[in-house]
Amino acid sequence: MNKNIPEKYIDHVLVGDAVEILNKMPENCVDMIFADPPYNLQLENNLYRPNETMVDAVDDEWDKFSSLEEYDKFTYNWLNACRRVLSDVGTIWVIGTYHNIFRVGKIMADLGYWTLNDIVWIKTNPMPNFRGVRFTNAHETLIWAKKDKKQKKYTFNYQAMKMYNDEKQMRSDWYIPICSGNERVKLNGEKAHTTQKPEALLRRVILSSTNVGDIVLDPFFGSGTTGAVAKKLKRHWVGIEKEQKYIKVATHRIDSISPPLIEDDYFKTPSKKDLPKVTFANLLEVGLVKEGDILYSAKKEHSAKVSADGSLQTCKVRGSIHKVGAHMQGRKTCNGWDYWYFEDKNTIVSIDKLRNKYREKHLECPAK
Repeated sequence: MNKNIPEKYIDHVLVGDAVEILNKMPENCVDMIFADPPYNLQLENNLYRPNETMVDAVDDEWDKFSSLEEYDKFTYNWLNACRRVLSDVGTIWVIGTYHNIFRVGKIMADLGYWTLNDIVWIKTNPMPNFRGVRFTNAHETLIWAKKDKKQKKYTFNYQAMKMYNDEKQMRSDWYIPICSGNERVKLNGEKAHTTQKPEALLRRVILSSTNVGDIVLDPFFGSGTTGAVAKKLKRHWVGIEKEQKYIKVATHRIDSISPPLIEDDYFKTPSKKDLPKVTFANLLEVGLVKEGDILYSAKKEHSAKVSADGSLQTCKVRGSIHKVGAHMQGRKTCNGWDYWYFEDKNTIVSIDKLRNKYREKHLECPAK
């Protein structure tokens, strides 16, 4: 847990204006920020369905600004305050639509934030465009950024996202339904918040860019989705909200969630760097490969023979699986575990699979 933050802030909703509260918090005290600010939707008239029933649109006072200049000033102030409290190894996520996200992105760049990705949340069940005068708005955009260009370290759980996506690298287009049904928080039979985000969206955000025990800040807490998902994933949270009705809803929602009782290991996906080190020579020691075996590149355009010391030999070069792989490609570096393959029953298989096989059979399982 971040040691810069007082206990009174952790796992609590802080009541009041976001900028005022952020400016009172210590610097570098939170690990990640998720911000779902007012979009400034600029709705001027009521919206009706074809059957003449009125759409329950976003017409809350907190989304109304007198001018774009006022909205830009508001955006600059809260983003600047967020940057101050964000850890030097932290990241920020900001979500919006075409109404505001381009202005937000420009202001973030002006403040020194450095964009890592823009994620497109594609709504699988979007609200139709009832007037039929433009395309249906079926997506929102999330900007994921670090504090500045020079920041070298930040959390990105690549392996977790790959596992989440059926062991394929996760893309920047996320197909997720809008919040509806039982997930929609109600107040007196009506939806408690007009722009409640689905927990599935926050789950990806939090899993991808935080670790167990990290502190996630949401400066526009609303119905508390960020806190609810953080609690379920064994992260801490800090919410800021000034609307009393939302504070009551969010507090009740999060209090009703039982803390996970299982070990932290089940909330982590180890990266390759976390796995026990295995050398190519270790595979020789247990007979998974043998002296004189031939390794191939993926398309068999290159090959090399295995030596007793774990090096590879060709007629021109001898060295590690990495050095010889780099030489074959005319490159300075190469990950030999990804480059080399062996032949097994007329099929070539990555030597990385042999490394995994070695870990499974000869090394202690890290899971409890």
